[in-house]
Amino acid sequence: MKNTSDAAYLEYIENFITENRRDNFIKVLQERTKHFTIAIEDIFQLHNTSAVLRTCEVFGIQELNVIEAKYGKTIDKEIAMGAQKWVDVTRYTGTQECIDTLKAKGYRIIATSPHDDSAFMDDFDISQPAAIFFGTERLGLSEEVLKQADGFLKIPMVGFTESINVSSSAAIVIQNLTGRLRKSGIDWKLSDKEMFEKRIDWTQKTIKDIDFITKKYLEQD
Repeated sequence: MKNTSDAAYLEYIENFITENRRDNFIKVLQERTKHFTIAIEDIFQLHNTSAVLRTCEVFGIQELNVIEAKYGKTIDKEIAMGAQKWVDVTRYTGTQECIDTLKAKGYRIIATSPHDDSAFMDDFDISQPAAIFFGTERLGLSEEVLKQADGFLKIPMVGFTESINVSSSAAIVIQNLTGRLRKSGIDWKLSDKEMFEKRIDWTQKTIKDIDFITKKYLEQD
C-alpha cells in the first residue's frame, strides 16, 4: 500500500518543484542541527519571538521551543519572513512541561543568565546536546528554569548596560555556538532519517495543491 513517508512518495512530489529548489533543500539540510535547541519563556514582545525564530533558521537550528504560559501565541510572519516554514516550533503551555520534554530527549538545560558562575560563550562545553533557554525582556528566566538548570551561560559585556534585548542575545549566542560546532569534530548534523523526513515536509509546504497531488499519488495502482 502506498504511503506518504517513503522514497517513492518523495520522488513523486519532487516532480512538482524545480531541481534548484530540491537541491537547495538538500544543501540547507546538510547544515541543520538538533545538537542544540532553543527555548524561549513567555516573551512579551511578539516581534522578539519571531526574530528568534528567524535567527534559528539563519544559523541552522532546526527546533525552537516556545513556552506560552502568559503571553501571545502567534508568530509575526512579517518579521519571521517565512522562517516558520523551515524551523520546527513546539509550543508549551507551561515551563515544566518544556523542561521535562527536553530532558527526556537528552538535552542539558542551560539557562542564559548573568550569574557569577555562568560560563562565557567561548568557554561553554559544546560537546553535549543542550537546550538553551532565554527569558522575558522584563524579568529574565523564571526560578523554575534557574533551579533546574544543568548550567548557565552568559554573554561577555564590557559596557555599563547589564542586559540586552532577548532577540539580540539569542542571535549572539546562537551564532557563537553554531559557529564553534561547525568547526568541531562533533557529530552535530541531522541523521539521514531526519533529513529525509524534512525533505518531505519542506517539499509539501512548497506545493500549493499538495493535498490534491497526494490524493492522486495514493490513488495510483
